[in-house]
Amino acid sequence: MAAAATIALFGAGGKMGVRLAKNLQASPYAVRHVEVGAAGQQRLQDELGIHCVSVDAALDGANVVILAVPDTLIGRLAAEIAPKLLPGTMVMTLDAAAPFAGHLPERPDLVYFVAHPCHPPIFNDETNPEARRDFFGGAYAKQSIVSALMQGTDEDFAVGEAIAKVIYQPILRSYRLSVEQMALLEPGLSETVCATLLDVMREAMDEVVARGVPADAARDFLLGHMTILGAVIFKEIPGQFSDACNKAIAFGKPRLMRDDWKQVFEREEIAESIRRIT
Repeated sequence: MAAAATIALFGAGGKMGVRLAKNLQASPYAVRHVEVGAAGQQRLQDELGIHCVSVDAALDGANVVILAVPDTLIGRLAAEIAPKLLPGTMVMTLDAAAPFAGHLPERPDLVYFVAHPCHPPIFNDETNPEARRDFFGGAYAKQSIVSALMQGTDEDFAVGEAIAKVIYQPILRSYRLSVEQMALLEPGLSETVCATLLDVMREAMDEVVARGVPADAARDFLLGHMTILGAVIFKEIPGQFSDACNKAIAFGKPRLMRDDWKQVFEREEIAESIRRIT
């Protein structure tokens, strides 16, 4: 596969698709954009001056197909376009859920590649004001990425990783994982654990506000402590907690967490979580 591949971008007018389309505009790749929604088509035209094409026109001569569509649509869309794909075509998804769940067609002659952003880290060296406010990534702030080659060759991985570095730029670091490892990271680590606990923290903040603490004081106190506690826990700085803090953790963890909470990382639990998503 040539380094400067021809890409068919499906879902180009969606939230993620537009981000990808923008980054691909300044790349050496030839891109055909597919978007079924009128609003998405208009957004591409207004923001990027991009005209969409039909599915057949997009796939004609394309050797990479990016599915920037919701997880619930990937299986159906992949099945619809698979008969039109030549052997050796790369199908790239932006999340491991659908590939992990087996929603991609049985086509051993195709390349299946997955790439996902880590998003800009909390602890960073960004100085540009726009980069400091780029919490999602893919615009101004550097972020790492994780990629997996579900089927294909090492040469195919290099092609997919090169594209991933463009669509998620600017890049901090790039990691090669398996699809199963990516599923452990999301939904396992990032959503089932991290998003859930952060949601609980927000509920806890709202609770102390309901009990009389001024809202701004509670927010500043919690976010400030998240910074210093996170810096110590994740070894961003040398340090250790006070005896009082360690005692609070020792009491709080069994009060808040089930003893078997790590079972959320068992393959069956991950598979069930992905089944609900897809």
